[in-house]
Amino acid sequence: MAANSDESRGVVSAQLLRGQKALVTGANSGIGLATAVALGRAGADVVVNYVVGQDEADKVVEEIKGFGVRAYSYQADVSDEDQVTAMVARMVEEFGTIDIMVANAGLQRDAAVTEMSLAQWEKVISVNLTGQFLCARESAKEFIRRGVVEEVSRSAGKIICMSSVHQIIPWAGHVNYASSKGGVGMLMQTLAQELAPKRIRVNAIAPGAIRTPINRDAWSTPEAETDLLRLIPYHRVGDPDDIANAVVAMASDLLDYVVGTTLYVDGGMTLFPGFATGG
Repeated sequence: MAANSDESRGVVSAQLLRGQKALVTGANSGIGLATAVALGRAGADVVVNYVVGQDEADKVVEEIKGFGVRAYSYQADVSDEDQVTAMVARMVEEFGTIDIMVANAGLQRDAAVTEMSLAQWEKVISVNLTGQFLCARESAKEFIRRGVVEEVSRSAGKIICMSSVHQIIPWAGHVNYASSKGGVGMLMQTLAQELAPKRIRVNAIAPGAIRTPINRDAWSTPEAETDLLRLIPYHRVGDPDDIANAVVAMASDLLDYVVGTTLYVDGGMTLFPGFATGG
């Protein structure tokens, strides 16, 4: 068999996370869906978290089971402490432990700052930032309890925070979202600093423009996509699989020495393309 054949690459991928247990929040659509499927394809058992949309979550579960691994869906609001605690406890009961936490769930409630309500601000912060804290905290407890199991992974556990290019790029009209993602960046680094001595790796993935339902208006027409591509030096809009592949790599022992890092998967959006011709 040729080393570069699709089948050969599939075999390698199927072994990359074999025996590991992963939880992906917000996994019934968009980036979360692609990530949950990719983790299953790489050999992990997967919990598919959702807050609404059970039918979609159950379809993701069936797709993951097609790779010969275990999966189930679990409804929980990541901004609710009791629900997150119960979700992780159920996973430990069902799968025995957790090895990979992908804190992906997020939302937008956009408005100009003068028109943004406190409810809009608090909703985005509670899901996008507090939700990641709660998921990280609960998974870290299990990682510390169990410790490193060398035949499974070189680390005791991996926490992958889903951030955004707006971790560093201001975004007028989206002050709640940009603030939440800026917070995710510092949350990730601080957790990484605290947990690294316990052999827990904490990192972040920061997507740029990705074809997902949350930003459909930005790419769904030729005119909108043309405008969007002006911000992307690589001159294509990303797909959810671009992020999912990055998550699989970050969760694997291939990147075991990567700690406290944000990986920008953005086609160069953070290169400030407006300055390419001198500003």
